Amino acid sequence: MTQVQKAKRYWIGVASRDHVMKGIDGGFAQLCHGKEAPLKKMNTGDWIIYYSSKVSFKEGTPHQKFTALGKVIDDDVFQFDMGNDFIPFRRNIDFISCTETSIHPFIPHLSFIKNEKRWGYPFRFGHFEISEKDFKLIAEKMVEVKSSNLN
Repeated sequence: MTQVQKAKRYWIGVASRDHVMKGIDGGFAQLCHGKEAPLKKMNTGDWIIYYSSKVSFKEGTPHQKFTALGKVIDDDVFQFDMGNDFIPFRRNIDFISCTETSIHPFIPHLSFIKNEKRWGYPFRFGHFEISEKDFKLIAEKMVEVKSSNLN
């Protein structure tokens, strides 16, 4: 019997830019302050785009950009000891080279934004699924490749 392949899904992860850069450097996603549940929702082959509302976790300087784009590469959800009794869950991600891109031009075009005046509301959840159409709209602006290369 052959294993049924799960449909590819697309996600937004929310983290400050400095935390996203640590994830890119280490090849991992860490979401919602290290919780396991959001990582377990994702499957091998899914895509994630990170959105950073601010530059640094400890400071409030606004950033409001999509900061990273990557693909889930395996089924491993694991813990990592960062010290000080903080042992968050992580997931291996193959990040691709991309350009950080402001959210503002996308606001009227993204289906997950229901109210343009309160466009930031969906990001408060820290991790959520988006449509393939929304993913491709954002990803094609972040990378200099055709959407067919984002499979």
